[in-house]
Amino acid sequence: MSGKRQNIQYSLASESNGRGEAPAAEHPRAEPPVATPAVESPAVTEHLMEEVCDGENLQSAWKRVRRNQGSPGVDGMTIDDAKGYLREHWPSIRSRLLDGTYQPQPVKRVEIPKPDGGVRKLGVPCIVDRLIQQAVLQVLQERWDPTFSEHSYGFRPGRSAHQAVAQAQRYVAEGYNVVVDLDLEKFFDRVNHDCLMARVAARISDKRVLKLIRAFLKAGVVEDGLVLPVDEGTPQGGPLSPLLSNIMLDDLDRELARRGHRFCRYADDCNIYVRSIRAGERVMASVSRFLTQKLRLKVNETKSAVARPEERKFLGFSISNDGSERRIAPKALDKFKERVREMTSRIRGLSLSQIIEELAPYLIGWRGYFGFCQTPRVLTNLEAWIRRRLRSYLWRQGGNGHNRFKELRRRGVSQFRAAVAAGSPTGFWRMSGHPAVQAALRNHHFDSLGLPRLYVPASA
Repeated sequence: MSGKRQNIQYSLASESNGRGEAPAAEHPRAEPPVATPAVESPAVTEHLMEEVCDGENLQSAWKRVRRNQGSPGVDGMTIDDAKGYLREHWPSIRSRLLDGTYQPQPVKRVEIPKPDGGVRKLGVPCIVDRLIQQAVLQVLQERWDPTFSEHSYGFRPGRSAHQAVAQAQRYVAEGYNVVVDLDLEKFFDRVNHDCLMARVAARISDKRVLKLIRAFLKAGVVEDGLVLPVDEGTPQGGPLSPLLSNIMLDDLDRELARRGHRFCRYADDCNIYVRSIRAGERVMASVSRFLTQKLRLKVNETKSAVARPEERKFLGFSISNDGSERRIAPKALDKFKERVREMTSRIRGLSLSQIIEELAPYLIGWRGYFGFCQTPRVLTNLEAWIRRRLRSYLWRQGGNGHNRFKELRRRGVSQFRAAVAAGSPTGFWRMSGHPAVQAALRNHHFDSLGLPRLYVPASA
């Protein structure tokens, strides 16, 4: 461990307990759920800020922030810059946190394109604020997560999108084969601060923590060099925002459970499963009223619908109407192909090995998520399509007919078939499916270059 790293960890630890102990495990073993009251006693939570500033908690938070990296905030400070800064300034920051006077900096506005058009606005906090948010998150999540609904799957330890999709599939298989697909309009941008803070204040009494959370909400955003005030929303990009979204929508979970509905929620993506279209329409109307009147949130009517599961997507998957099969949603397949086309564009001028080196991490990550589908033929067809893209790429790189003929012969294609293929005026894509080209560039050739397979049998 470098001296810098030792110093920053020591400075964070020594300010709170003087021990400089190693951080506790960031992912403790999941314990069986216990019945926990939704609202904790004020006596339990009146010293929360001391827990936030505890050395072990801060070391764990720093490790998480450092591992996540991320771009600098409005102050331009990088992760490496923050080490020295915190070593020098942490005692002052800690003092302001403990006396309730710490003021976070505005977040930097970043826009990223959404798959279905438009942009998603992110708010990137500076590194120091990211560290403090992570420290607050760790203390609050440990208390609050056990009180959340079993039907909530997003941003929770030990829970995943795959679990939500699998549960939705079970509902459909049980005969609840109409889905009420709720889309909340710009949820993270529209959360009412007073509604949110009322729910936070019902769970904790440490006024310093309440003031700090509100300060993060009100810090403002920097856009085109100007600091713009913020009156609503929880900026996506900070560690604390996902937990606050679950706090806000916990009331929705409780209301749906009180009504006896079968539902799955992942962040602001909520699907309710009923037995008929008529029942679905009633549920859509009544739940929309609840969201508007009680939570001051708005349902996006153009993106929400009552429909059969096959007609909708949930977390990138669609479910057959009898619940027998989960499939990759068409939009997710389109997005995948669009990305692969960009990476295998025939005008890039890279070698095949370079293309595959870039492609491999994307394919592995995509497979890790969408390999959860139950349609192996779709995956094997995508594999064949990718190999054909690469054959087309190589055929274009082959240059003139003479060079292509020599390359086909070198790869074991007969003289006659090589001559026919090399002399063909057919376009690159059609030639990528030519028997001679496929014989020269068999599947095992791409395997040997490290091209990942998308379909991995369960026994593999």
